Amino acid sequence: MLSAGVFDRVLGSLHGIAVDGRLEAINSALFERHDPRELMERYLSDLVDLVEQSQVFGVLAHCDYPRRYWPTERVGTYREADFEEHYRAVFAALAPTGRALEVNTKSPLSSVELIRWWRQEGGQAVSFGSDAHRPDRVGDQFEVAVHIVEAAGFRPGRDRFDFWRR
Repeated sequence: MLSAGVFDRVLGSLHGIAVDGRLEAINSALFERHDPRELMERYLSDLVDLVEQSQVFGVLAHCDYPRRYWPTERVGTYREADFEEHYRAVFAALAPTGRALEVNTKSPLSSVELIRWWRQEGGQAVSFGSDAHRPDRVGDQFEVAVHIVEAAGFRPGRDRFDFWRR
């Protein structure tokens, strides 16, 4: 697929994890059937594997994807700090590769603290993505994402299509 065209950016992401030997989509049903903390830890561990085993992407997309499905009613509020060690492992693997971390505007889910961890682990650049899947949703909450990234110490690049950098 990648050799068939010219692309400005290639994103790497995970939308599923192996559970009992089968690839399972990350969704609310998965979180209902399994321990949410264990799933999140496994997802972040799989992200480290993705970063270390694939060089085809330049931006790691929505590193906190599963928290969209976090079962707050059952286990309480999602706290990034509970997974800091795991996030930092992802960032420590990604940073030396020179790739960027995406801040997704869909929620946005990323916090200043999460983006600071990226920076502290050596991350040099961030990218924005909307995960909109519909034209009228592109850029939703972009201003919030910009404030998060700026508060974590990143600034706009050379032009509006460039990565934001430290």
